[in-house]
Amino acid sequence: MKEQIMWSDFSKIDMRIGTIIDVNDFPEARNPAYQLKIDFGEEIGVLKTSAQITLRYTKEQLLNRQIMAVVNFPKKQIANFMSECLVMGAVEGKDVILLSPDAKVPNGLKIG
Repeated sequence: MKEQIMWSDFSKIDMRIGTIIDVNDFPEARNPAYQLKIDFGEEIGVLKTSAQITLRYTKEQLLNRQIMAVVNFPKKQIANFMSECLVMGAVEGKDVILLSPDAKVPNGLKIG
């Protein structure tokens, strides 16, 4: 287990629900990945990210899927692509299982 954090540390993380609206291959990535565009609703808008989730998901399975992501990380350059958020998932080796609500909810809904 990692070191404990304080509530004030956790409260800085802005986790939201968004819907994947576009999925593309990302051949320039060092490891197999997709480029995603995710709609987080009116307040946040559409953010881009890359995700190494090609082992478990096809592009068709991802399109219109709701997922959980952290939206307040600084932008990060990955190859020729600027990532603007971090998709959340359970990780086992190179396999990633996306975290998502079990019912459709409004895009941008806060996780707390």
